[in-house]
Amino acid sequence: MTTHDETRIDPLWWSWEGAHGGRVAGAALDAVRGGFGGAAQPVRSLTTHFLAPVGTGPLRFSGTAPATGRRTATCLFTGYQEGEPVVLGSVLLGPGRTGPGHEGLPPPRVPGPDDCVPLHLPVELAPFARQLDIRPATADRPLAGGPRAELVAWVRFRDGRALDAAAVVILTDVLPPALYARWRTPRPVPTAELTVHFTDALDGEAPAGWTLVRIRTEHAGGGWAVDDAAVWTADRRLLALGRQARVVRAGAE
Repeated sequence: MTTHDETRIDPLWWSWEGAHGGRVAGAALDAVRGGFGGAAQPVRSLTTHFLAPVGTGPLRFSGTAPATGRRTATCLFTGYQEGEPVVLGSVLLGPGRTGPGHEGLPPPRVPGPDDCVPLHLPVELAPFARQLDIRPATADRPLAGGPRAELVAWVRFRDGRALDAAAVVILTDVLPPALYARWRTPRPVPTAELTVHFTDALDGEAPAGWTLVRIRTEHAGGGWAVDDAAVWTADRRLLALGRQARVVRAGAE
């Protein structure tokens, strides 16, 4: 077990109850790849369990060196604040190789970002959104009481950062919970677990610029919801798929 130097999540990346979950998961991925010997191979998946909201204090990660199999390697990690675990999870690594291709999830046909109007999410609900340019690409809007639990938007980072794996993790969690498209009143819907699967589009040089992000609720009931997200480049390459288990807090819709 090794320990990575501590990091802090910039308050600019704050969400409703603490640090933005995708930003925290991305920090965990950076810790694994930079501190635990996981940088040599492309990342294939990241699973993060959120045990408690991450605050402003130092966040320190500990983890295992890659456990190597015949084709893949796996690292386990835990993130601590004030000596208590707040996140834990795993990273799957694996080299690229030749094999058949399949484009099974094409992006939706929507207007381009220049033809879409920017969306300004309420600062009190999503302070992190000020770091992003978000432009809805369909008629669905958060808190509009629409018929579908789905949101689709063009998104780019205002700082122009490259779309590496850690940045793509943020994008899988950057839109409001898809149930917001059906509701008119906000309520907390925190993420309990986030898993992101990355495609070989990230094996080479990281792309940049606009991405098309879709999130939709596949099921909700019993105080829980399952959201699926997909992230494509502007030239229609799939970068990642994300799935979240969310807690749906009680409140009026």
